Amino acid sequence: MKMKELQELDAKGLAEKLEEVKAKLVQLKLNHAVAPLENPSQIKFARRDIARIETELRQRELKK
Repeated sequence: MKMKELQELDAKGLAEKLEEVKAKLVQLKLNHAVAPLENPSQIKFARRDIARIETELRQRELKK
């Protein structure tokens, strides 16, 4: 997910996306603990997406 895409979403959409990506990260970690993932870098990408979303939410909070 790119920052440009995140900036186009409203606050509610960002919150929903954040929940979705966090759930995906938990699922990836669980699957990786049971059996190695084919592409373990997916975990890293999910963490980065979470950071991007939280950064955008914080920037919006500070602008108010």
